[in-house]
Amino acid sequence: MAALLEAYARVAGEDVIDQLRQLAQPHRCTKSFHNGLQGTPVGISKDMLAAFEHTNEVNAARLRETLEAADIVFIHDPQPAPLLKHMPNRAGKWIWRCHIDMSHPYRLVWRYLRPFVAAYDASIFSLAAFAPALPHHEYLVPPSIDPLSDKNVELPPEEIEATYDRFGLDRTRPLLVQVSRFDRFKDPVGVIQAYLLAKRYTSSLQLVLAGGGAADDPEGEVVLGEVREAAKDDPDIHVLLLPSDAHRTINALQRMADIVVQKSLKEGFGLTVAEAMWKGKPVIGGNTGGIRLQVVNHHTGFLVNTPEGAALRIQYLLSHRNVRTSMGAEAQQFVHDNFLITRHVREYLTIMLALIHPNEDRINLS
Repeated sequence: MAALLEAYARVAGEDVIDQLRQLAQPHRCTKSFHNGLQGTPVGISKDMLAAFEHTNEVNAARLRETLEAADIVFIHDPQPAPLLKHMPNRAGKWIWRCHIDMSHPYRLVWRYLRPFVAAYDASIFSLAAFAPALPHHEYLVPPSIDPLSDKNVELPPEEIEATYDRFGLDRTRPLLVQVSRFDRFKDPVGVIQAYLLAKRYTSSLQLVLAGGGAADDPEGEVVLGEVREAAKDDPDIHVLLLPSDAHRTINALQRMADIVVQKSLKEGFGLTVAEAMWKGKPVIGGNTGGIRLQVVNHHTGFLVNTPEGAALRIQYLLSHRNVRTSMGAEAQQFVHDNFLITRHVREYLTIMLALIHPNEDRINLS
């Protein structure tokens, strides 16, 4: 981001660059919130907080008529959390949905954000360990996947074959895939380290790191540079910077993989794990957060703490095709039973009914 602003300044002048820096303030602030809530000590300036609150004030003015009239409003994560305070005449119930691993938040960040969140009627977290004490009802609802979406639907064989050709991948050699944003919490450099260790014993191994940036993640470009540096000149490491709508491409890559990796250091849930398991793939996942809900160690995949541990599991799975197959089948059934959108919708509807009818022991749905 800094390099882009500097280059643009040479063309547009310092007055324009000052405006761009102001626009970037909320993004830097919310990325710091994300890192802080996941336990990283961060510093956030008064200017950044002012830009964050001003952005929410502007958005509230644009949305006020719709949001104040709504029966139920879901607000996701810290970025829009202050919207509620700008809705004095709201008619319905407001729910804060947190997707972040808040098991050990940085105290100063949570102290700032908590008053915004405490004003909601309820909050939803993915795991009990993520839920801090709040003065309202708190619910646990893991995320889910839609099996009919472009990211998860069955693909015709010719589309998968075309994906091999598009990215220069060898159909005859083992393939590791990690799909995630280029974010340090996703540990893409650690995945490369694991691949390099495993490659000592399986020299034909290929690795795909597929992902993209997020509009509110100013660190993405830096992490992508670190990944490319770690990959260096290895022709079997494919770093793919994909657009946000490349759902069928991600689908194809996961189906092509022999093993899917999600070696996160912190993870609220990690839907890419459920997506890969739905496609019958064993997953080697970081032993953290919501990945533990999905990867049942030694059954639907393996939980690991280090690149060395990941390399050991990669080597084992590549050497035991029958284990890969049986784990993949068990993984697919586990997602079918626990992480499809039908379960998710049922739980959301139940929460809505509970909030709309707070004092009733029985709710007549007729």
